[in-house]
Amino acid sequence: MWRGLVALARGIDRLSDAIGRAAGWLALAMVALGAYNAVARYTDRFTGWRLSSNAYLEAQWYLFSLLFLLAGAYALRHGRHVRVDVLYGRLGRRARAWIDLAGSIVFLLPFSLFALWVSWPAVRNSWAVREVSSDPGGLPRYPIKAVILVAFALLVLQGIAEIVKNAARLRGEEIDAGDGDEQRGMT
Repeated sequence: MWRGLVALARGIDRLSDAIGRAAGWLALAMVALGAYNAVARYTDRFTGWRLSSNAYLEAQWYLFSLLFLLAGAYALRHGRHVRVDVLYGRLGRRARAWIDLAGSIVFLLPFSLFALWVSWPAVRNSWAVREVSSDPGGLPRYPIKAVILVAFALLVLQGIAEIVKNAARLRGEEIDAGDGDEQRGMT
C-alpha cells in the first residue's frame, strides 16, 4: 500500500509539472498581448483606427489569472511558494520534513478545501447565468471563474503528494532526486 501512495504522489508530481510547464507559456502570450495592447492604444490615439478593445485588455488579465492560478501546484511541488524562512533553512532534513508535513495537514489542505467550498457557489452562479464582463465588448467571466476550482483542486492534489513524500522521508525512504526537493535543500 505504501508503494502505491508513493506512486500516486509521483503521478501527481508529473501532473503538476505538466500543467506548470504549460502555464509558463501563458507568460509569453500575456507579454505579447500586453505589448500589442500598448501599441494599439498608442496607434488608436494618432490614427483613429480601432485596433484595441476591452476584450484584448481583459484577455491579458485572464492570461495573468490563468498563469497565477495554474502554476500554484507547480510552485508548491518545487518549493517556490512563499515561505517564512527564519529557521527553516538551518534545520535538518528530518525537521523540515516534519514542518512541511504538519504545514500541509494543518494549513494547506484545510485552506484549499475551504477555498473550494466557498468558491463553488460563485462559480456555479456565474455558469448558471453565463456571466460576462460589464464592459462593452468584454469577455465571458464564467470560464475563468471555473479555473479557481481547478487551481485549488490541483493544490489539494499536490498537498496530498507532499504529505506522502514527507511521510516517506520521515520513514527514512529516499525520494527521487527529480521530486523538486533540490530547490528546498533537501537532497
